[in-house]
Amino acid sequence: MKTGILIVGHGSRDAAANAELASIIATQRARHPDALVAHAFLELAEPTLAPALHELARRVDRVVVVPLLLFAAGHVKNDVPLALERARRAAPHVPFIAARALGVHAGLVELAAARARAALGDTDPAQAALVVVGRGASDPDANAELCRLARLVGEKLGTGWVLPAFCGITTPKVEDALELAARTRPARLVVLPYLLTAGRLVEKLRTQVDAARARAPWLRAELAAHLGDDALLHDAIDERIAGALAGVAPLPCDTCQYRVPIGKVAEVGGLRALLWSVRHGVTHSQAMPHVHAHKPIRKHVLVCGNADCATRGSVALLVALRRHVRDAALGDHVRVTRTSCLGRCGEGPTVAVYPDGVWYRGVGAGDAGELVREHVVGDRLVARLVDQIVQ
Repeated sequence: MKTGILIVGHGSRDAAANAELASIIATQRARHPDALVAHAFLELAEPTLAPALHELARRVDRVVVVPLLLFAAGHVKNDVPLALERARRAAPHVPFIAARALGVHAGLVELAAARARAALGDTDPAQAALVVVGRGASDPDANAELCRLARLVGEKLGTGWVLPAFCGITTPKVEDALELAARTRPARLVVLPYLLTAGRLVEKLRTQVDAARARAPWLRAELAAHLGDDALLHDAIDERIAGALAGVAPLPCDTCQYRVPIGKVAEVGGLRALLWSVRHGVTHSQAMPHVHAHKPIRKHVLVCGNADCATRGSVALLVALRRHVRDAALGDHVRVTRTSCLGRCGEGPTVAVYPDGVWYRGVGAGDAGELVREHVVGDRLVARLVDQIVQ
């Protein structure tokens, strides 16, 4: 049986970062000479995931998809499973197996500790502070995993202070973590980029560390190397591939009951998860009183924020919907939320209104007022924009 291994990277606008990823993939080809190793990017670079899956499926008997991502956030939980679901429909004779993201792996903890140890030099770790910097995500699980990783690295090194920080999206931000670490008066401050490749984020970190030194001239701050192409990284990748092939460690979202048919249920692409979200809103207030007890909202308006819809104007649409909801004094009864991909790429921006189960497509910012006035307030469909009605 000919096996294809598709290594899926995030992708970058920085050519050097993509080149470094290409080096990692080349090493994987050498490690798996009996398999056909290909690659794809989730965004910002070519080839993208869908065509890469299609091309590889034509040449092999089975495909293992390996997310070369440090943590499982939106890309791993949404984009990869949805692409796999389409690939399986297009090539039903080919088994598609999804490996887990790298996650908090013992080998990567060791690799990160080695990078930090090199930056520590001869400084006693107990007198040092360590700031571990991740990319940052809108997914709380992924952010929590970075915090866990930071603590494990700190425990391994025996550093006096360990602080997690994020390049963007969530907090604490890098500048705040550096200021807090500087106040501990460490003998040395090590900033560890927990990033696979170099690129713009690493360069920005370098600038931030330089700025921290300028603010506190007494501070001995060092920027450690990022993870990069290393044998420990490849050991972790190989373990994920082996686990997927053995069927012992698949990508959890790929077998989630909210994403694939279970029995007679065929709600794919996050729709069932959205319905459970609505159910939660109804039943949540029936629980025992707690610090955020609340009445269920009347309407939940979800706006696709994935790359394709964002390019077509979903961000402006989101802002406009929120403005019209606010102007209609509905802020306590209606929520307008940005979501990840709703599976209508090329037809968006997509809007779903629950608990009504009405999906709209091709919605622009200019339609926001009508959508709020007619549907949210008046419970009347905006027929020209309707995509489907979920019963």
